[in-house]
Amino acid sequence: MPESLSNVDAPIKPAESRAARQVIHTLVPRQTMNSLMQRTNRHALLHLAGHLASILVAGSLVAWAGEDWLALPWMFLLGVLLVHLFAPQHECAHYSAFRTRRLNEWVASLIGAIIVVPEVHFRYEHTDHHTHTNRTGSDPQMIPLPRSRWAYWFYLSGVPYWWNAFSGVFVRALGRLNDAERQFIPGPKKSTVIWEARLHAALYLALGVAMLSGASALFQYWLLPLLLGQPVMRFIRMAEHAGRPTQFDLLVNTRSSRVDWPWRFIAWNMNFHAEHHLAPQMPFHALPKLHQLVEDRIPVGTGYRAAHREIWQLMKRQARAL
Repeated sequence: MPESLSNVDAPIKPAESRAARQVIHTLVPRQTMNSLMQRTNRHALLHLAGHLASILVAGSLVAWAGEDWLALPWMFLLGVLLVHLFAPQHECAHYSAFRTRRLNEWVASLIGAIIVVPEVHFRYEHTDHHTHTNRTGSDPQMIPLPRSRWAYWFYLSGVPYWWNAFSGVFVRALGRLNDAERQFIPGPKKSTVIWEARLHAALYLALGVAMLSGASALFQYWLLPLLLGQPVMRFIRMAEHAGRPTQFDLLVNTRSSRVDWPWRFIAWNMNFHAEHHLAPQMPFHALPKLHQLVEDRIPVGTGYRAAHREIWQLMKRQARAL
């Protein structure tokens, strides 16, 4: 797919929005789509059990290494696995991981507390992301093309992410919502989001006090691994949309990446990201099959590094155009 820096965020008309969301049915027969859309508890429970088991193994390696600097590589591994808990939470936010609504919400809430992504707030924010994918000023989760090398590396550091995550929780806990949140959170749910933030804020304050009081295990097995692993998640998240045309066209505004099995496993197949945007309610375990059906119509790269090489080329073109 050709790249372009001359993207114009024209207003989206309702008819255009409906047409964009129906494009999947021009690519895949409805009967096939219906079969791929079948949700089961079995797939998600087995996958979640495997993900949690890998976290336990990584944690055991951290314990085996002790408090020596040799534990850092294992903390990094643990962190990568922890931050990738975002993948099952994301699936649960779409109510596509499990068959029952309640199970999706409970799993997403528990994971959200671990990775500092409150479940209700994320669900409405992410819905808006799908409504306005990669649209400047409209997509609340948009990752714009970095305007400099410094901006690129600063984003990958995870510092902006953690600042927004923690400050967002504490600001909402004070009862304040920003302009974007007032738009994408339905009126009756605003109080729910605020009370959710208060519970999270109380939890993180308690964990902070515990760590300052000597609970080193929290730092060793939770906070430091999360900090070490988040740049990997930022690397992957940037590959999904950054630099893609800011057009309301699901066939061009999102990248997919072919990656090896371990990455597909911990990402819950979300490397097939363009496919996910074409069919947001499709269960994660069906995305590889959908990929086989639509891969010749969407941007697909050979790995996340290929996406970042593309991003760097676009950054260079952007710099020359300034």
